Amino acid sequence: MRGHDTFSIGERIFMEQQRNVEIFGDSILKGVQLDGDNMRYHVDNNIDVDMLENKFSLKISNFSKFGCTISKALAQIEKRFKNGEMKCDAIVLNLGGNDCDFNWKAISESPDDDHQPNTPLDVFSDTYKKIIEFLKEKGVRPIITTLPPLDAQRFFNWFCGGLEKKATVLDWLGGVEAIYRWHENYSRTIERIAEETGTLLVDLRGQFLKHRKLEKLLCDDGTHPNTEGQKVITQGFLEFIEMASAKGKIEIFA
Repeated sequence: MRGHDTFSIGERIFMEQQRNVEIFGDSILKGVQLDGDNMRYHVDNNIDVDMLENKFSLKISNFSKFGCTISKALAQIEKRFKNGEMKCDAIVLNLGGNDCDFNWKAISESPDDDHQPNTPLDVFSDTYKKIIEFLKEKGVRPIITTLPPLDAQRFFNWFCGGLEKKATVLDWLGGVEAIYRWHENYSRTIERIAEETGTLLVDLRGQFLKHRKLEKLLCDDGTHPNTEGQKVITQGFLEFIEMASAKGKIEIFA
């Protein structure tokens, strides 16, 4: 058993009192993976929550939902506060992946129509800031994350490959890499929101981009992290807590 003086800065800060952390997001932090055998989605969450809880004396509750968007998350959070169910020190928000997505079938059938993402970027930004302000008013520390990158070709193959007019979608995009750039734009917006609002940011995207072979971290759909990718997410949160602790910022949990 380790002596007190062998604990890291981050561990010592949390030892005296357990902090309650709740997670609101989409299928990424819920731990959804695509089964490579039957090609069906299922929850296989290997993000090491137990390690983070034990190392930093946290109690982490995950309310992430498959298909969650920024507006759904806001409604979910407001409802929990209204019902008196929200009793936490901090909330981690991982949102944007579903917000930036399009109705690809509609695009393939009517490419000349005006197609908007599930949540337009300006609405996404405004709503994110609304959530952050709401949480701060309630005395809860918001922590937001950037988006893990996607593999544009795999994404296109999975979500558009079965469409009768997939070539129409590709023409509408102007190239498959437009998918990556569009998704990246939402992640960069999250970075700007964090800077403008003084909100703690977990850079999951940067953690993934440290790896040269991104495809080895993602499922066949090009967007959900596989088991190895979930280990990268764990490392991202671990480094975030250690870094924020060293700077004294994590004490705002209290």
